[in-house]
Amino acid sequence: MTQKVLVRVDGRELSLSNLDKVLYPDAAFTKAEVIDYYSRIAPVLLPHLKGRPLTVKRFPNGVNGGFFFEKNAPAHTPGWIPTVNLPAPGSTKNRETIDFPIVNDLPSLVYYANLAALELHLPMWRVTEDGEPLAPDTLVFDLDPGAPATIVDCCRVAVLLRDALKEDGHESFPKTSGNKGMQLYVPWDQGPGTSDYAKALAQRLEAGNPHVTSVMAKRARPGKVFIDWSQNNPYKTTVAPYSLRANRIPTASTPLLWDEVEDCRSPDELVFTAPDVLARVEEHGDLFMPARA
Repeated sequence: MTQKVLVRVDGRELSLSNLDKVLYPDAAFTKAEVIDYYSRIAPVLLPHLKGRPLTVKRFPNGVNGGFFFEKNAPAHTPGWIPTVNLPAPGSTKNRETIDFPIVNDLPSLVYYANLAALELHLPMWRVTEDGEPLAPDTLVFDLDPGAPATIVDCCRVAVLLRDALKEDGHESFPKTSGNKGMQLYVPWDQGPGTSDYAKALAQRLEAGNPHVTSVMAKRARPGKVFIDWSQNNPYKTTVAPYSLRANRIPTASTPLLWDEVEDCRSPDELVFTAPDVLARVEEHGDLFMPARA
């Protein structure tokens, strides 16, 4: 039988269910702990979610069970969670448009955490208060290591990217993906064109480094770091900073200090779980705050 608990979060009443369900069996990490993490990380997470259409990856039976991506706000979504109706090219359900949720506040975040929406994914652009898409305000490079390359190799490429971006007048901010790779975010105020610029820069680095590829084909990646510039497509999303990931243990996409990137010698150095991330925020605040354009 489903166990439900009624709670009030910032004046909103929510019904939380199955709080003792274990969502990360190897860590004995429960839904209650997932909700607790998202509630406690909310002060630094919510500014990154604000105004961005949200896509979630839900794991109702935990990370060892099935999952599904959800873009369309569920039918039972509370009316106080705003939605925006946007085009949905390539929709798996042949929808022409989708009602994306916008998670701007703590009750909305807790609502999605209660749905076992472990992973939060965002585009590099926001919408206006009227729901109209704006130009991208962020450029992203997704660094994906092809085995036997690891995040250590991604760190080397991240430094090269940082320096190349600096030459072009751009500041960049690193974070782990929470999986095996990492991302660099670049505040952007030059309108459309992020994809073209990102592709050209990735190709520039590829030309001077045999351990880098800008080619998407899997056969081109073994032993190299793939600089995925295509995440700048307006219909693509990237995992949000501070989002949990559906791994064996509750890792999270974690903003980094450049010193940590430069000094990384082992993949284990850049594995951060939910408690680690909360402790880091306590120490450093939101390292990703400057990445918000």
